[in-house]
Amino acid sequence: MARRHDPGRRQRITDAAVRVLMERGIAGLSHRAVAAEADVPLGSTTYHFSSLDDLLLAALREVNDAWLTRLERWEAALRPGRPLAGELARFVEESVRDERPRVELEYELYFAGLRRPAVRPLAAFCLDEMAGVLRRRVPDDATARALVALLDGLLLQLVLTGRECDREQIREAFARLVPQDGTGSPPGPAAG
Repeated sequence: MARRHDPGRRQRITDAAVRVLMERGIAGLSHRAVAAEADVPLGSTTYHFSSLDDLLLAALREVNDAWLTRLERWEAALRPGRPLAGELARFVEESVRDERPRVELEYELYFAGLRRPAVRPLAAFCLDEMAGVLRRRVPDDATARALVALLDGLLLQLVLTGRECDREQIREAFARLVPQDGTGSPPGPAAG
């Protein structure tokens, strides 16, 4: 018998929504499917998430948080003196190789914003946070945003086309955006 007081239920429903999205895509997301996956009554999903957009947004927040956590960990683990372009190429390669289903889901949710305006602020937040993480390693915001655009474009192309990841070619693309001596070391203080 289900417990009446279940403080973790909302999170379990959100986690179930992510699993449903990974298995069935956005078209397969429904309160009924999520309730079955979470093993909760249908009324619980509609109580916590009154619309499918609410459920989708909760799942997108979860996916974005996981992606940003992964990017933060990658950035924190960069070894000083290693060329940033090469480290970014490694990140792309590992993302496509080791996290492909998750990356595919991230982009499916990301592009949901084309038809669902409620998704757009979360997508924008994620892009801003990514730029903030990369900004720690480059001299200005414009370079950080250009790196995010290239990172996004490369990941999308690789998962969409199924092409092999050519780390050297990707490294060369990133090297065009970071100084030749650009390393994974944080930039020095700004000149006054």
